[in-house]
Amino acid sequence: MDPAKAKPNVRRCLVGLVPQTAADLLYLESVADECAASDALAGVESGETRALLERLVPGISDAQHPRDLSEGQRLALVLAVVLAAKPGVIALDEPTRGLDYPGKAALAEILHALAADGRAVIVASHDVEFVAEVADRVVVLADGEIVAEGETREVVAQTPAFAPQVHKILGENWLTVAQVAEAITA
Repeated sequence: MDPAKAKPNVRRCLVGLVPQTAADLLYLESVADECAASDALAGVESGETRALLERLVPGISDAQHPRDLSEGQRLALVLAVVLAAKPGVIALDEPTRGLDYPGKAALAEILHALAADGRAVIVASHDVEFVAEVADRVVVLADGEIVAEGETREVVAQTPAFAPQVHKILGENWLTVAQVAEAITA
């Protein structure tokens, strides 16, 4: 189906986009209004968007105006709004900007679940630790040109410029904190 020919409610279930300036997608007067509108437009049960938001950034007041949220909270709200529709293709531009570590971990779990459910997830990010955690394949761009492409482990470990901190400190067998934690407990 061509998303351009679909109605807006159908379109948001086909392709979900979180732009780098996530706040551009927020237009209602409260967090509760944004969540309720998202649920209605996505055709999901009431409270589903709010539950996603709570996973990403717990404790935001329903009454709070979206423009009064921190950058990370606004991003989490937009992520919840977009991901509630469970679109077939998800494109995220810098989806960890402003998120704390628990928020990043929750987002990684959500993205893994969506990918396991057959959704295509595309992430554009400078957060190499997050990329190492969630990506199957990586494409590195410089000046609009592809400079590296392939399996995550191969690409992010090719050069110190792309490598996560764990790899820089512990060497070639390690990419993520989760891998180290698993090895310690084993």
